[in-house]
Amino acid sequence: MIYNSFARVYSELMDDSLYAKWAEYVEKEAGTIDKTLLDVACGTGDLTILLADKFHVTGTDLSDEMLKIAEEKAQKAKKTIPFIQSNMMDLYDFEKFDVITCFDDSICYLKDEDELAVAFNQAFEHLNAGGKYLFDAHSLYQMDEVFPGYMFNHRTEDSAFMWNSFEGEYPHSIEHELTFFNWNDKIKGYSVNTELHKERTYPIETFKMILNDIGFKNIQVSAEFGKSEVKNDSTRWFFSAEK
Repeated sequence: MIYNSFARVYSELMDDSLYAKWAEYVEKEAGTIDKTLLDVACGTGDLTILLADKFHVTGTDLSDEMLKIAEEKAQKAKKTIPFIQSNMMDLYDFEKFDVITCFDDSICYLKDEDELAVAFNQAFEHLNAGGKYLFDAHSLYQMDEVFPGYMFNHRTEDSAFMWNSFEGEYPHSIEHELTFFNWNDKIKGYSVNTELHKERTYPIETFKMILNDIGFKNIQVSAEFGKSEVKNDSTRWFFSAEK
């Protein structure tokens, strides 16, 4: 499963200031009066914990390792939050919510439009009437111009991490090769583990068409955490849709 090796590194490297921006966007779009919220693909739980100040939250993610870190962070923050392992295309065991969120471009991990439709339908089926579905996605500019050739290295006292991005096999797709070097006392050397993360995005019209087909209405698209109109060089799109 992807994100097993990456879980701790992800938690260390993520820009914490982004979570406050996502939380502000959610509050602006959904309101905060006694509402239930499901944070899909919640990762290590930072946003879920922030949202717990204003919503009745539940977090879900595919990665056990991510959820373990999320639970540790929630305990440290003295927040009681259910964290449940689940795929964003399989929310059948969940109740209905007033708000469902899916951020940090997690929707881009779905492999094609069919999976996108399944995930959107699961969100629709698990929203109360009038509920809001909020998610973001990489823009075409980010996928086609920014990511190809991207490289990043990170090193600590007993580990190192290398990130290389290159064009994927489909239009507007990218593959991130993540290599981890962790010191192993048993072998007196570094153990190496590599994960390949594949992401894909689509034109805004494709996202909107699928949302419409599922039954969503009042679909709005913006950039800069909802503070700007979409521009040619916007790197992330924000979608707000209503059941």
